[in-house]
Amino acid sequence: MHEIIENRRSIRRFRQDRPVEKGLLNRLLEAAMHAPSARNLRPWEFVIVTNAGVMREIPRIMPSAKMCGEAKAVIAVVAVPQADMPEGYLPGDCGAATQNLLLEAVNLGLGACWCGVYPREERVSAIRNLLGIPEPKFPFCVVALGYPDESPPKKGRFEEHRVRYIE
Repeated sequence: MHEIIENRRSIRRFRQDRPVEKGLLNRLLEAAMHAPSARNLRPWEFVIVTNAGVMREIPRIMPSAKMCGEAKAVIAVVAVPQADMPEGYLPGDCGAATQNLLLEAVNLGLGACWCGVYPREERVSAIRNLLGIPEPKFPFCVVALGYPDESPPKKGRFEEHRVRYIE
């Protein structure tokens, strides 16, 4: 597992000759749904987009998500507020599901890039409208997917100055 974590990169260029198979998309969703959540409420849903026209609209809404227009699939992680959920836990739960999805993408030989939507209200509103997400649900993020057409180098990420031990 450590190797998968170290090999995870944000992939922004995808092979155009190879779609992502539905079986692999389902495995990504299964991994996402195995994420921990507060009180096991699992406050998420997912929208899978393979329509090229819809994917090309995402960078018009979010210019930093240019890779979504060239991806072979996009998965939107949708937050589902629940009355009995402790306040403030929803973003963490959706973030955990997204991270599981990203790690499984590496495991399956796919490339992925997490593009934040929430909490930027203009993005939330526009992506909600584009993908037909009814309120009170809202898009937390979109993940561009495909077979990688780039191999960003590994970077050492451990920074000891960010760690403090209490013994």
